[in-house]
Amino acid sequence: MEYVYAALLLNAAEKDINEENVAAILSAAGIDADDARIKALIASLEDVDIEEAIATAAVSAAPAASAAAPAAEEEPEEEEEEEEEEDNAAAAAAGLGALFG
Repeated sequence: MEYVYAALLLNAAEKDINEENVAAILSAAGIDADDARIKALIASLEDVDIEEAIATAAVSAAPAASAAAPAAEEEPEEEEEEEEEEDNAAAAAAGLGALFG
């Protein structure tokens, strides 16, 4: 994953994504870079527009994020129901205690 992060950093800095630059970033982060993995990364990114890939990924992730929102809204209702049940149980226990008190 750190190899991809290095490529993204280079892209954000508007630097060439090449073997030397990726190796320099990994080295600066204290990672022993594997030359074969760097070459594979560079080869796989050869025909990729990173900005377009990021934009496409952001659009794909947006529906998933909005779908999670209704689930988050339902949780407080469940908590309220649990609190109400606990309050009812406490009141019932207090009433029984008065009978035998």
